[in-house]
Amino acid sequence: MASYALQIAGLVFSGIGMIGTVAVTIMPQWRVSAFIESNIVVFENIWEGLWMNCIRHANIRMQCKVYDSLLALSPDLQAARGLMCAASVLSFLAFMIASLGMRCTKLTGDDENVKSRILLTAGILFIITGIVVLIPVSWVANTIIRNFYSPVVDPGLKRELGEALYLGWTTALVLIVSGALFSCGFCCTEKSSSYRYSIPSHRTTQRSFHMEKTSPSIYSRSQYV
Repeated sequence: MASYALQIAGLVFSGIGMIGTVAVTIMPQWRVSAFIESNIVVFENIWEGLWMNCIRHANIRMQCKVYDSLLALSPDLQAARGLMCAASVLSFLAFMIASLGMRCTKLTGDDENVKSRILLTAGILFIITGIVVLIPVSWVANTIIRNFYSPVVDPGLKRELGEALYLGWTTALVLIVSGALFSCGFCCTEKSSSYRYSIPSHRTTQRSFHMEKTSPSIYSRSQYV
């Protein structure tokens, strides 16, 4: 029962993590404009994402433009685009594998050991996906913070952390938690199966005790002869 509860919780967290990964990849709020020093035009917000940049005027009208070339992006955004695409594919693949390993799924049969190993594979993939999401989000955040405090960078080019980065950190944590839940479910299944095979049944114990009691030993037979 505990392993099944862990499976349900892991599947829920993994679904949330998969949706969050796709959302972080699509969102343009990776880097947002910083209103400091001479850059005090508060009625215009600039958003820079992995695929496009957007300019929002006075919270009314927003214009977005897709990047003309991948080479026009900074190195951190180029790496983030590739890693987030890989994380989206990995999260979907891990979610499908986890669905096949659930106890209520009949496609993989009724063998609990096979299903537990499938869930372990999905858990490892989710942990890897969480790490893959964490790397580009932290890299972009580090670049933003370093440029923000650098006196060489022009104030108009300085940016702040966008909502996509905070969502990315949360998504990475959820993915790692879901992978840990599936791994714990595998451990619970292995412990229950080993406990079931190590303890003999009550009927077997009574039968062996009755046989030892009724069948005389060779030493006792030799005494009667």
